[in-house]
Amino acid sequence: MKLTGEQLRTFEEEGYLFLPECFSRTAAAYLLEQAQKIYGLDRKEVWRESSGVARTAFAAHRYNEGFRRLGAHPRLIEPIEQILGEQVYMHQYKVNAKAAFDGAVWQWHQDYGTWQRDDAMPEPRAMNIAVFLEDVTAVNGPLMFIPRSHKSGVLQAGHDLETTSYPLWTLDRETVSRLADEGGVVAPLGPAGSVLLFHGNLVHASPPNISPYNRTIVYLSLCAVSNHIRQFKREEWIAHRDFDPIIPLSDDCLDALLAEEGYRQPT
Repeated sequence: MKLTGEQLRTFEEEGYLFLPECFSRTAAAYLLEQAQKIYGLDRKEVWRESSGVARTAFAAHRYNEGFRRLGAHPRLIEPIEQILGEQVYMHQYKVNAKAAFDGAVWQWHQDYGTWQRDDAMPEPRAMNIAVFLEDVTAVNGPLMFIPRSHKSGVLQAGHDLETTSYPLWTLDRETVSRLADEGGVVAPLGPAGSVLLFHGNLVHASPPNISPYNRTIVYLSLCAVSNHIRQFKREEWIAHRDFDPIIPLSDDCLDALLAEEGYRQPT
């Protein structure tokens, strides 16, 4: 799947691009069922909130066939190759849960800030692509972006090891307020199957989910092969060491899996 010239310009200017309904609701429902099975596993890759509910599952593409195929889907890989101008490898893969009532905050941060500080990734030639497995609404903890904040480079951050179960390099209130005064704050909303691309330096966060509705999103962190990490202090299933380029599968790879398993979306 190739992006249009207008889409490329929007991404370059705003730092993100929203592609509603990129995947079918049936494919999203299947992957959501797979995510819920993974959250029930006793694996070191599954991190939990203080309440015990799942927060994120790392490297799901290595132990689940549906997520493996999603991680090599051409609708996800080809646009990033187009933007970065070369083949990409999987730096990180996670399935984030924002559980009803108990989903905790993700503080304001830049992803590349973490990749640079913790993994010694040379340049911000890496980015995230997110797939909604459930409808993302105004009430269930949507992602919030500060448009055009990716143009500010890597911002000063503090290492927060206490607020949540996941350590993060977070931005202070003054920095976030200044950037928001300049670019505003947006929260892309849409149905299950929608996709978000966003720059590694785009400032973003998500609020706690105190609604009775879950919100689950898959994140592929894709990095240009030439820009692979140089430092290996994090677990390999968090910051991958396999720098081989991803070879995209066929466009119907997920549909074929659903057909093989005779999957029908619950009504």
